[in-house]
Amino acid sequence: MSEKILIVDDEQEIADLVELYLKNEGYTVYKFYSAKDTLTCIDTVELDLAILDVMLPDMNGFQLCQKIRERYTYPIIMLTAKDEEIDKITGLTLGADDYITKPFRPLEMVARVKAQLRRYKKYNPSHSADHEEPVIVHSGLLMDIKNHECLLDERPLTLTPTEFSILRILLENKGSVVSAEELFRKIWKDEYYSKSNNTITVHIRHLREKMNDTLENPKYIKTIWGVGYKIEG
Repeated sequence: MSEKILIVDDEQEIADLVELYLKNEGYTVYKFYSAKDTLTCIDTVELDLAILDVMLPDMNGFQLCQKIRERYTYPIIMLTAKDEEIDKITGLTLGADDYITKPFRPLEMVARVKAQLRRYKKYNPSHSADHEEPVIVHSGLLMDIKNHECLLDERPLTLTPTEFSILRILLENKGSVVSAEELFRKIWKDEYYSKSNNTITVHIRHLREKMNDTLENPKYIKTIWGVGYKIEG
């Protein structure tokens, strides 16, 4: 069964182009030019990924992202205007997993979609059977990999797929430093990482907020300046 992908962009030429490339890859595409028309689809179709433009005529992409995150954990890719760094950070903070800056190459879009779907299938039990260690326990933190659940002091942590992936990688490498570049490549498995890319930084910050962790006195995620991130063994 082909994965179902939602596209929301009021620039019809862009939406149509993305639809064409994704359909050529065998994906089922649900395309809309406004947020209002999208809401019914979100509630009635079992989607695997969403691509949301930030600038929409009736509701911005951030609000739509929030509505999706209230109920679903599938990956969300935001489309942002050129060099609008605040859009990228806002989208990631609200639960998006990745962003692509306009104008973009259609093949880059396809690569990002494939990377997100690979990661989502790997870490989501409804899409694949995970035969690795089913539960990781560390200092009041319990990660149930098979059921894609995480508890902190017996309190559920609501994590996006990307946040879950980052935390899992750090837990599986307890006692060792994992660089931002290594995290990026393990999660997205593509070549679009650059030193100026702050995607991992934003996700780490959001993880800390959810875990009531701090940069200055971390209990869980420690920043090793100039090297990467680490959870003490």
